[in-house]
Amino acid sequence: MKIEGYLCNHFLIAMPTLMDINFSRTVALICEHNENGAMGIVINRPLNIDLNKLLQQIKVKEQHEEVQGTAPICLGGPMGQNQGFVMHHPIGEWETTLKISDTLGLTTSYDIVDAIAQGKGPSQALIALGYAGWDSHQLEQELAENAWLSVPADNQIIFDISYEQRWEAAAALIGVNFSNLSGEIGHA
Repeated sequence: MKIEGYLCNHFLIAMPTLMDINFSRTVALICEHNENGAMGIVINRPLNIDLNKLLQQIKVKEQHEEVQGTAPICLGGPMGQNQGFVMHHPIGEWETTLKISDTLGLTTSYDIVDAIAQGKGPSQALIALGYAGWDSHQLEQELAENAWLSVPADNQIIFDISYEQRWEAAAALIGVNFSNLSGEIGHA
């Protein structure tokens, strides 16, 4: 089975029964998916980090007055938490951008952070520290075990919906209301 890009630009929505501390009630956007595994960014775990303080830590010298609070920062996943990722619209011309869709990019290069600091960054951006990763066939196994729902991604949920509402909003894209699901497992 060829899976190249299979779940790219899809949300993975944690089922209520997924109790892993890293993924309980999360929504992850799959950015890359192939025979070697998958990589995604959790979009609903805000960090209590001020953008200006983060910019100072990574030694961005010039900061535009309007920078404060313009790009939310979240915990993108349990792996590589010292790595920064900027999910953004529009895609633009940054040094190292992974095109997720025609309207969404994921950039890891310093130039986009510098542009955000100067007020010249993309119109919509989410900064993540860390990422979620799955080995070859691991994600497919977790889907088969009903740990996740998947649905094509919606940029509005990434950029316009509050962190607290993203899990339920993503599930609603496929008509799922988690409050109507039973936590009990049994036989019909």
